[in-house]
Amino acid sequence: MASLRNANTGKVVAGNVMRAIHWRQRLIGLLPKGHIGPDEGIWFDNCAAVHTVGMRVPIDIIFLDDASRVMRIARSVRSMRFAVACRGAATVIELGEGAGVGRGVLVGDRLLLE
Repeated sequence: MASLRNANTGKVVAGNVMRAIHWRQRLIGLLPKGHIGPDEGIWFDNCAAVHTVGMRVPIDIIFLDDASRVMRIARSVRSMRFAVACRGAATVIELGEGAGVGRGVLVGDRLLLE
């Protein structure tokens, strides 16, 4: 696991973020979790859209460009969304609900997985 840090503010956004490397991690993501804290998440490289079909809890979704700058923040996304997307995004981060708001992440901030 790694920490997601806001390079603009130096603050940790989430301390328990997994990078989805294998196809199985990319396919399943956070689906099996019955509870996702705002400190938990998953990072998807080479991704511009995700779905929430089968999710048990709402999540925050952050879309990054190829320089890891925030392009869009979708807050409290509920289950059964077939596509949540951002044209031009290079990375998608799924976090527990409240992470985007509670940690002061803004469009234009640069996020790093360390």
